[in-house]
Amino acid sequence: MALSKTISIKLPINIFNKIDDIASERKRKKTDILKEALELYIDEWSDYKIAAQRLKNPSDEILTEEEFLNDLKEDLGWKI
Repeated sequence: MALSKTISIKLPINIFNKIDDIASERKRKKTDILKEALELYIDEWSDYKIAAQRLKNPSDEILTEEEFLNDLKEDLGWKI
């Protein structure tokens, strides 16, 4: 079993209602919706930090859009 800790927060009623709506629509618990939202936020924050570090690194290669798309096509094996 994974270790876990409990956290208690107060939310504005409009956010609470939106979470409640999403949970009802997805037939999930509000806790599950909040965990998923926090995981997504943490992943995005990590990606942001990496991108910010790369922007500050003058030796990091910067690709044009065309170069990026060509590399992506090769990586994915696209035939366009």
